[in-house]
Amino acid sequence: MLDFFKEMFNIVIQNKSLLLKGFFTTLKLAFLVGISSLILGTIIGFLRTRKNPIIKWPVFLYIEIIRGTPLIMVIFWVYSLFPKLLNRPIDPFLSAYIAMTIFESAYIAEIIRAGIESISKGIIEAALAFGLRPSQIARYIVLPIALRNMIPALTSQFIAMFKDTSLAYIIGVIELTRAAVIINNRLYLSFEVFSFVALVYFSISWN
Repeated sequence: MLDFFKEMFNIVIQNKSLLLKGFFTTLKLAFLVGISSLILGTIIGFLRTRKNPIIKWPVFLYIEIIRGTPLIMVIFWVYSLFPKLLNRPIDPFLSAYIAMTIFESAYIAEIIRAGIESISKGIIEAALAFGLRPSQIARYIVLPIALRNMIPALTSQFIAMFKDTSLAYIIGVIELTRAAVIINNRLYLSFEVFSFVALVYFSISWN
C-alpha cells in the first residue's frame, strides 16, 4: 500500500504541469457552466410555471428531451452540428461549454420550477393585495423564498455538474480526466493515475 502511494506521489510530481493545466481547465469549465446554466435555467424555470400553453409546452419539451438524453450525446451533437451550422470549426472547450450549459440548465429549470411552486399561493395573493406588480412579486418575494428552498437541490446539481466536466475529455478538452488519460497512455499506470484523479474529484465534491 505504501508503494502505491509513493508511485502516485511520483506521478503527480513528474506530471504536475499537465495535471495543474487540466485541473484549472476543469475549474474554469465548471465555473462558466455554473453561471450560464443558472441564468438560463432560472429563465426557463420561470417560463415553465406560465399557464400560457404557447410558452409552457415548448419549454416542457425542451426540459424533457434534454433530461432524457445522456450528456455525452449532447456534447457530441454540439461538437458535430455547430461547425456545420456555422460553416467553421468550433473550439472543443466552447463546444463542451455550450453542451453542458444546455444540459445543466434543463435540470436547474426543474429545480427552479419546483422551488417556485412550493411557495404558498396565499403569499402571492397577499402581495397582490398590497398592490405589487407581478414583476415585483417575482423579484422581491417569489425568487428569494424559492432560492432558500432550492439551495440543497442546487448544491447537489452543481456538484454533479463539476463531475460532469470529466466528459469533456471525449472531444479533446484537456481537463483533469484528459490529462490523466494522456499520462496513462505514456506510463501505463492506470490504477495509480486514475485513483489520484478520483481523489481530486471526491475531495472537491464531498460535503
